[in-house]
Amino acid sequence: MSKKGWFYTAFFVCLALGFYAVLAISIPGFTKRGVAPVSYIRPFQFTTQDGQSFTQDNVKGKVFVASYFFTTCKGICPRMNYNLKSVYEQLKDQSDFLLVTHTCDPETDSVQQLKKYTDSLGIDTRKWIFLTGRKDSLYAMARLSYTIDDPANNVKSIEDDFLHTQFWALVDRNGDVRKIYDGLDDREVKKLIEDVGKLLKDNTNFK
Repeated sequence: MSKKGWFYTAFFVCLALGFYAVLAISIPGFTKRGVAPVSYIRPFQFTTQDGQSFTQDNVKGKVFVASYFFTTCKGICPRMNYNLKSVYEQLKDQSDFLLVTHTCDPETDSVQQLKKYTDSLGIDTRKWIFLTGRKDSLYAMARLSYTIDDPANNVKSIEDDFLHTQFWALVDRNGDVRKIYDGLDDREVKKLIEDVGKLLKDNTNFK
């Protein structure tokens, strides 16, 4: 390469480094960026096991794990909620952390049914909340906000639609879905607990 070529190469390298330095100084957290969010939480309104309204305002500034189940499930739900119970036990003392479990069978899982179920778990329902509501709204949250079920699974008739997923969504303080986990995989459950700790400490450098 000629001297002129070396000069232009060095010039553009310095220019690129200078541009990066300006971004690092002017944009807080630029050099700490981790994995981009998977999705984000849309506004919602459901009802808790205690008959209270629960919206996006209730999770504002919180790190939470979203999941789905139904109380009469004899398949994956018992094991999945057993794993969630282990997450609850390890993180229940974290003031900014919640578990948020939605029913996928609201016709059966009334407020009274969810209350009976949560009483059987012996949990603090201020830390692990169970939600019911309109079926179409619950399913839209799973597929469009949490992305733990494929939107293509929607059918024309909501009465004929049924959602049954073992996946959990980890949501950060900003309402961004950061990662999806398999709630039946013990290794992923362990990783989830680690990742919650990371998000509680630093929301900007999650990987």
